[in-house]
Amino acid sequence: MKKGVFYGVGVGPGDPELMTLKAVRTLERCPVIAAPRTKSGEMLALDIASAAVDLKEKTIVPLYFSMERDKAVQHAAHLDAVEAVRPYLDAGQDVAMLNLGDVSIYATYSYLMEILGGQGYKTVMVPGVPSFCAVAARLGISLTEMNGPLHIAPGSMALDEVLDQPGTKVLMKSGRQMPAVLDALAARNALGKSMLVQNCGLPEETVYADLSQSRPEGKHGYFSTVVVKE
Repeated sequence: MKKGVFYGVGVGPGDPELMTLKAVRTLERCPVIAAPRTKSGEMLALDIASAAVDLKEKTIVPLYFSMERDKAVQHAAHLDAVEAVRPYLDAGQDVAMLNLGDVSIYATYSYLMEILGGQGYKTVMVPGVPSFCAVAARLGISLTEMNGPLHIAPGSMALDEVLDQPGTKVLMKSGRQMPAVLDALAARNALGKSMLVQNCGLPEETVYADLSQSRPEGKHGYFSTVVVKE
């Protein structure tokens, strides 16, 4: 029997209207939808996709991924996810794994794609709108100037190393590191040229167009993106 295809589908940052036609058509065509699920049961990528595509008749396969930084723990979760989707692929059914933003940028799909590809399964990536592009649009700014570089990094990276780079800096997934990020920007007198959007495109979206004028307080969500203009 011909094996199914394992698709990685980018559903964009939050607004269902930012899903591409190709993403929608891929989800309409695939009988099985694999969706990341948090410990609390939240399936944000599935919620976004469900607002653009009728998934009522689809088989939904929840995937659990560890947020631990231990690579062995992460790899074990990836192997568990592979075992969850492989029976459907072996039965000849195409599987679409949902990914927030784009499937090539800090996407868990890449790990499963590597494992399944190595096992002989066909894998296909369907790109989506990256969160930092949606953030720039929400802020009404250009991320780059002509011939100017753009640096994209997780907020967990060494901040001085990232902030020392020329051009625009984008710090993704900065929630846990937000106090350190804000302190580093303040130390460089860079708050006035720094912006923050949390949960871009979602109902709880918050926008800080100038971090020198207002700084977020309390807990900072996982989907926090900081843009630092040169």
